[in-house]
Amino acid sequence: MRKQQCLKQAVTITGKGLHSGIDVELKISAAEAGHGIQFQRVDLPGAPVIKADASNVFKTDRHTVIGDEKAYVATVEHLMAAFYALGIDNAFVEINAAELPILDGSAQPFIEVLKAGGIEEQQAEKACLVIKEPISVQVGQSEISIYPAEELDVTVTVDFQSTVLPAQFSRFKPSQESFEEAIAPARTFVFLHELSALLQHGLAKGGQPESALVFVEHLPSEAQKAALEQQYQQTIDVQAVGLLPGQSLRFSNEAARHKLLDLMGDLALLGFDIQGRIVAHKPGHGVNNKMALALRQLAIKERKTKDIPVYDPKQEAVYNIEDIFGKLQHRYPFLLIDKIIDLSPQHVVAVKNVTFNEPFFVGHFPGHPIMPGVLQIEAMAQTGGILVMEAIEDPLSYDTYFLKIDKARFRRPVVPGDTLIFRLDLMRPIRRGLVEMQAKAYVGDKLVAEAELLAQIIKRK
Repeated sequence: MRKQQCLKQAVTITGKGLHSGIDVELKISAAEAGHGIQFQRVDLPGAPVIKADASNVFKTDRHTVIGDEKAYVATVEHLMAAFYALGIDNAFVEINAAELPILDGSAQPFIEVLKAGGIEEQQAEKACLVIKEPISVQVGQSEISIYPAEELDVTVTVDFQSTVLPAQFSRFKPSQESFEEAIAPARTFVFLHELSALLQHGLAKGGQPESALVFVEHLPSEAQKAALEQQYQQTIDVQAVGLLPGQSLRFSNEAARHKLLDLMGDLALLGFDIQGRIVAHKPGHGVNNKMALALRQLAIKERKTKDIPVYDPKQEAVYNIEDIFGKLQHRYPFLLIDKIIDLSPQHVVAVKNVTFNEPFFVGHFPGHPIMPGVLQIEAMAQTGGILVMEAIEDPLSYDTYFLKIDKARFRRPVVPGDTLIFRLDLMRPIRRGLVEMQAKAYVGDKLVAEAELLAQIIKRK
């Protein structure tokens, strides 16, 4: 994990919104660790704050819009890509319009201004989602998949079936190149016939030759040429297919690189880093957000299960049953743990294989065997006993007595065939022989029982 970062001092950015055409001013300020990226619409009554979050995406038609009908911010992807490029995790963005400025159609101008403000490291760590199993999403012909990998590795392919914009490929690995240099300068693009349609529908009002690449696939009609000249306030003399006259590419595969820029800007709305190999075919804001939402759900699940111990039967035990005999007084039929698989000064993890031959099944619900909850608590206590006795010389000369069982909950029945995994954590340091532990029991990744245990260690007379 890396440390979170923010700006050292506030910066201001001005420009025109691509679709609205109105003048926009941003003031981007530092924010405390854990704040994330937040926008404030200072032009609206009450100055509502809109969190930059994948779950807050409102529209994805040609740009990413966050918020709702009453308060939204449009075209956030290029600024979010700039935040990603510089590792800025926390910022407060005041904006006086509904859309961010398009500038030159890339993330580069945002990066230049942000760097002028300086960047400083914060104490909190930046969360990272490690992809462990493949994930795929699809919207129409657009598809994104993510696979396990040792580092982030992003591949994008685009194919517009166009003679002037051939199929392209772009790849980015942070360990090999700089996003700021290889991806951030790539500009947004549009086909001339699409631009004409957008202008007729009242969109792209802020578009200028310096704010987007325009690919001419078919020579424009006189009406299209007139609309374009009115928009650009200059003569447009298109004599051949290709790029609009006066424009040139920064990269031979600039279109694919810009799609990669958009993808990373949209994924930056997650608020955490990603470790995995991303393969995107014909990505767009809709499919980008669909993948972001899938990753968000995965991250929520990971947070809920991050402390759940994982048992690998092939894993060598820290203590086997013979070792446990040397730590605990318990013997058959009341020794209820089989081995210890993890142990530190603060926690311990034990395993119990529940079989139909358990002696307590003889008289507990015959014909419908369920492990008694009180015995699950006892097994937790025995697991905790290993943690306690680890620091004691001659542990068999001590006994452990329950003083209190608190907040006991039994979530699911435990039956023959289950493998119980017990995790106990010290709630506070051991003092005067008093031990307070948080105990949890799992079958797989399902919590089956939990309790807080207070016990006292007493040396035998």
